[in-house]
Amino acid sequence: MDTAARTDVPPIGNPEASGGVGTAEVSRLDRVGEIDDAAAAVRAREGDLDAYELLVVRYTAPAHRFAVLLGAGEDADDVVQEAFVKAYRQISRYRGDSGFRPWLFSIVANETRNLHRSRKRRDGLTLRAAAYEETGVTGPDPAELTMADERRRQLVEQVRRLDFREREVLVCRYFLDLSEAETAQALDIPKGTVKSRTSRALAKLRDRLAVGVPGA
Repeated sequence: MDTAARTDVPPIGNPEASGGVGTAEVSRLDRVGEIDDAAAAVRAREGDLDAYELLVVRYTAPAHRFAVLLGAGEDADDVVQEAFVKAYRQISRYRGDSGFRPWLFSIVANETRNLHRSRKRRDGLTLRAAAYEETGVTGPDPAELTMADERRRQLVEQVRRLDFREREVLVCRYFLDLSEAETAQALDIPKGTVKSRTSRALAKLRDRLAVGVPGA
């Protein structure tokens, strides 16, 4: 998706983004850098592009990780870019009664669903190893580390094989640490549905991992 020619959205996906905010932007973002999400969203609704760009800088990485976890794969950049464009256009609908992050994630999730529907081959969906971060624990026993790696691989594979609706609930609850309420908002489903899908998905994972990895 090309937003270079658009004048109705702030800059998104700037080449400097991968290395941080460019020096030309630092002083501009510093003016709003200390405000919270709700205040930034209010300013954005009033037409303050600097405030919205702050939200873009703040949430590009988490939104990208969310899209990858939901199976966007190599299309995650496009999903996130389109989500930020739509969020900007719909910022007037954000009332601030809940966090900006789950509100944005609801748009990312919807864009990812659209991506899935447009794909002809569902077996091309991937769950990237980027879902996992280093634990910071040093000096593990090599045998234990090997088993941990195998369990991780199995977990990634089995989460990928879950029904999309079950997968997205687990991603929100356990990979992104969203609360039940935030997950319900992000996925636009009742809290009761979050509970039931989470329970069902965890039961499936327990069964599959117990079979797939001894001692899991």
